[in-house]
Amino acid sequence: VEFLYCDLASMKSIRQFVQQFRAKNCPLHVLVNNAGVMLVPERKTEDGFEEHFGLNYLGHFLLTNLLLDTLEQSGTHSHNARIITVSSATHYVGELHLNDLQSRCSYSPHGAYAQSKLALVLFTYRLQHLLTANGSHVTANVVDPGVVNTDLYKHVFWVIKVVKWMTAWLFFKTPEEGASTSIYAAVSPEMEGAGGCYLYNETRTKSADIAYDEELQRRLWTESCKMVGISDKSSRVP
Repeated sequence: VEFLYCDLASMKSIRQFVQQFRAKNCPLHVLVNNAGVMLVPERKTEDGFEEHFGLNYLGHFLLTNLLLDTLEQSGTHSHNARIITVSSATHYVGELHLNDLQSRCSYSPHGAYAQSKLALVLFTYRLQHLLTANGSHVTANVVDPGVVNTDLYKHVFWVIKVVKWMTAWLFFKTPEEGASTSIYAAVSPEMEGAGGCYLYNETRTKSADIAYDEELQRRLWTESCKMVGISDKSSRVP
């Protein structure tokens, strides 16, 4: 195990990390996008993005795109490289405001968090479409880990914290249990060659209807490229 520092809330840090990783000339068979914040007060990343959208979504969008070449070189016909992105059941109530992705007009911690998680599902489906169109030996899937007992809840209202403390043993998954579906997506032979899936409890599940809107997927991808400063190579793919 080797550790390389990467701050998903910083575009500069992400680019530095990718540069360091590439310098090692290592293959990349599995990429798990799992960083996140939840219900934080209104604040911005160093690049000026609303923190939920900037860290939860844009950070992973940029990281994945910068590592795509390495992933494509690492995958083979019999052993695809795999991209696993961790979303949340919260995406079911999320709304994507393309004209206000930074939640400037009306900030709600719940709304901003849900939007970032919906964006991750839309991103995964569009990414898989592009990978398939390019004939890449890479698959992209999105995972719902369930309700997991971690520090992600430190910004919730104090009453919720008390309830969580009292009931976590009954209703919350352990971190190990929460990781199981991500691990399944990363290494299970059953998922070989399978992409564009939404997985919950190691089972393919239907995501929110809006996530299958291909026009919304395309528009979000194009806007995301502009925001992180990369070229939109998908413009030629229908």
